[in-house]
Amino acid sequence: MTRQNISSGGPWEDIAGYSRAVRVGPFVAVAGSTAMTPQGLVGVDDAYAQAIQSFKTIEAALERAGARLDQVIRTRIYLINAADSDAVGRAHAEFFRTIKPAATMVVVKGLIDPAMLVEVEADAWVGE
Repeated sequence: MTRQNISSGGPWEDIAGYSRAVRVGPFVAVAGSTAMTPQGLVGVDDAYAQAIQSFKTIEAALERAGARLDQVIRTRIYLINAADSDAVGRAHAEFFRTIKPAATMVVVKGLIDPAMLVEVEADAWVGE
């Protein structure tokens, strides 16, 4: 199978040796995505806004890999505050309400930047 590495052009991809997304055959894995953009962090102190930006980042990575949101089969959501679960769940539903991928949401001690409240991974299947 052919492997396609998809870059967002962010500096950490080369520093840490990872790709925003990787497509191998019909599968696309999107790396942990936060609300960080080239202009800075979207939604400081707002988990809902950060989740929305994370899903937009995932959607853009999927498009570069030749995939769509409706092909997502799994999401993994990492929160630093359990109290944000309803807001982040609401954001997830705005993108995936009819798709209903398998989803996991866990609380973690922290993310790479203390201002980041949420990080999301996604896997898609682009077969058939």
